[in-house]
Amino acid sequence: MPGVDLPFGLPEVDYTEYSNRQLVAVPLAVLAVALLIVGGVWLTTGAPVDLGMEFTGGTEMRLQIDGENPQQRIQQAFTAEPAGVQPVAGSDVYIVSFGTGANSEQLETQAENAGFGVESIDSTSPSFGSEAQIQAIGGVAIAFAGMSVLVFAMFRTFVPSIAVVVSAFSDVVVPLALMNVLGIQLTLGSVAALLMIIGYSVDSDILLNNHVLRRQGSFYESAYRAMETGITMTLTSIAAMVVMTVVATAFGIGLLSSIGLILVFGLTTDLLNTYMLNMSLLRWWKFEGVNR
Repeated sequence: MPGVDLPFGLPEVDYTEYSNRQLVAVPLAVLAVALLIVGGVWLTTGAPVDLGMEFTGGTEMRLQIDGENPQQRIQQAFTAEPAGVQPVAGSDVYIVSFGTGANSEQLETQAENAGFGVESIDSTSPSFGSEAQIQAIGGVAIAFAGMSVLVFAMFRTFVPSIAVVVSAFSDVVVPLALMNVLGIQLTLGSVAALLMIIGYSVDSDILLNNHVLRRQGSFYESAYRAMETGITMTLTSIAAMVVMTVVATAFGIGLLSSIGLILVFGLTTDLLNTYMLNMSLLRWWKFEGVNR
């Protein structure tokens, strides 16, 4: 049985050379490590990932600072200890964040007294941040639950349906773990990216399942046709997100930078889950499953 010719010059893959256990082992191992990381952070901090200012409350300032030693001058300018100082690439602008105890008017006065140019200042109350946190988590949970119901309604068979759901679950959990490892905070942009990942994941998995379950031809012929289309779409999306992340980082657009980076994590994970985890479950169901 010949393998599939992958796009963009990637090497040919022949699934007949690998058992279902070999295929499923890698994505499940990655998922297990990701769950350990997310679970450990959740137990120690009370949240699955470090929460940004939108969810905890606080004040964020964009300051234009000329001269030498800007980081040291920022530390000396304020009576409140900054929670974070992030330079905007290619400029003399710094994004300085403070916790919930800081007074925005006092911070603005101190910044002006230090000779900083205050471009913007945004504050979020703890109560509003807590409410936004509940809404964000609820939104992701509802989206995932709705996706699961839709998938089961479409295929009406357990194994193909659960393969899509497990793949989508892993596509969300692995980026969360990488956010913890790389120190990326959960922001409104991150939540939007996670919701988009669910959509991307379902799209590629349903494409594979539809070809295998509802198209004419052998299992491998149908699966390889789906792979040629699905991998092309996913790799193209990854390339676009990489470009967006680089450009957004260069221009200091933090929202787009967060969305792009997390989508790169999720889409890369989706390749692993769709064409190893989902594929192996479909093959087992097609050839070895009973009582279908």
